[in-house]
Amino acid sequence: MKAWHFVGEDKRLGYGDDRIVRVGRTYKVQCEPVLCESGLHASIRLIDAIKYAPGQILCRVEVGGTIVKGYDKVVGTERTVIAMADVSDILGEFARKCALDVVHLWNAPEVVVRYLKTGDESIRSAALDAARDAAAAAGAAAVAAAVLARTERDAAREKQNRRLTTMVKKAKWRKA
Repeated sequence: MKAWHFVGEDKRLGYGDDRIVRVGRTYKVQCEPVLCESGLHASIRLIDAIKYAPGQILCRVEVGGTIVKGYDKVVGTERTVIAMADVSDILGEFARKCALDVVHLWNAPEVVVRYLKTGDESIRSAALDAARDAAAAAGAAAVAAAVLARTERDAAREKQNRRLTTMVKKAKWRKA
């Protein structure tokens, strides 16, 4: 089953398994796969994989062996790395686009909107300061966003997943 998995900058497997992750290699574990406990994890949807990301190196993987499926991830006894890419810049751009999707919920300072639209690092510090100063308004926006109906949240999440999946296609992938 094809899925997504992030690794840290050191490209090592986590949880005490220090094997280096390499494209084309299949990793195997001898255990009963249990979600959140044991096995080699990944997520079918890219948006779900972000929640578990220890870093910004994204792997396209094939999960095999004995597989257990959960709501937002799978775990198996085998995971083959099909491709790998550093998606740091893409994740930053994605985060800014998601913020722009909801920026209308608060009275964002102009410098914040400009940073979100451009990603101009020369104004990032000023944008962060302005956003901090407007934290009360942002808190109100967060409360407003939290009351969205579940179907609206699910639709927004699916839109984000499609956006991010399209964006990572621009990455410089190392393939097997």
